[in-house]
Amino acid sequence: MAPFSTIVFLVLLTVPLCSAALGVQYYDQTCPYAEDIIYQTIRNVSIYDPKVPARILRMFFHDCFIRGCDASVLLDSTPGNKAEKDGPPNLSLGAFYVFDDAKTKLEKACPRTVSCADIVAIAARDVVAMSGGPYWNVLKGRKDGRVSRANETINLPGPSFNTSQLIQSFANRGLGVKDLVSLSGGHTLGFSHCSSFEGRLHNFSSVHDTDPTLNAVFAQSLKKTCPKPNTDRNAGQFLDPTSSVFDNTYYKQIISGKGVFASDQSLLNDYKTGWIVKAFANDQALFFKEFAASMINLGNVGVVENGEVRLNCRVVN
Repeated sequence: MAPFSTIVFLVLLTVPLCSAALGVQYYDQTCPYAEDIIYQTIRNVSIYDPKVPARILRMFFHDCFIRGCDASVLLDSTPGNKAEKDGPPNLSLGAFYVFDDAKTKLEKACPRTVSCADIVAIAARDVVAMSGGPYWNVLKGRKDGRVSRANETINLPGPSFNTSQLIQSFANRGLGVKDLVSLSGGHTLGFSHCSSFEGRLHNFSSVHDTDPTLNAVFAQSLKKTCPKPNTDRNAGQFLDPTSSVFDNTYYKQIISGKGVFASDQSLLNDYKTGWIVKAFANDQALFFKEFAASMINLGNVGVVENGEVRLNCRVVN
């Protein structure tokens, strides 16, 4: 999922599911128009910047997987600390300005009320629904964390992970196999630079130059996009051909051998996950239902109950 393939699991950074008292109606009295303000902000910027939906969805995942859903990914680095957003997997996130915009409007409407962590969770739901995917009620009441360290981003699952490594990474956060396969479907809105998958295209092994699980015609297409050597740092590939629409095409691509990441393609070839991939490829409504449920589960990871509500999402109070 993240464009970084170093494989390290640090037990002390494992973030369990939290039983914080989140609720759908958390802001009904204190900021009743919070979700409307966030939605209008997201919708307006997405018209001018079509990369926003994919970036916001990815940001929610990257935030929750490191220290839980506490908006630590939004904090800027300081002279004494390199923050998560400057860790290698997050350098391509972008769209941080969207949260600045939403937070400014929320502070005018309801000062010191809506946390940055909740803004990220609500925005992730909105970009999915806006792109044709499911809508779900976001549980709210998260507080914002005060710690953000770039070196901890090494614990994000990488695009070269196999299914066993992915399952372990998700389990470390209290998430199951179904959550893994469902949330991987977020790649339906994704784009990847060549660096995250070019290892499958050239000198793959002593036996195969190209990853044999890749569809041969698709592999040739990717090689043209990402030649060796590759001088275009912006070159890359959409993770499914309907990249602006949230649908189940991602799973159909995997079944056809056209999963861009090794981690995506591996889901088909493991008995614990392959049947779920096939089920989602055959039934978009089922995928939507399970994706929404898994996004709620992800949103419960490592929730901070006694933190702060940042006035500016980029800096601690």
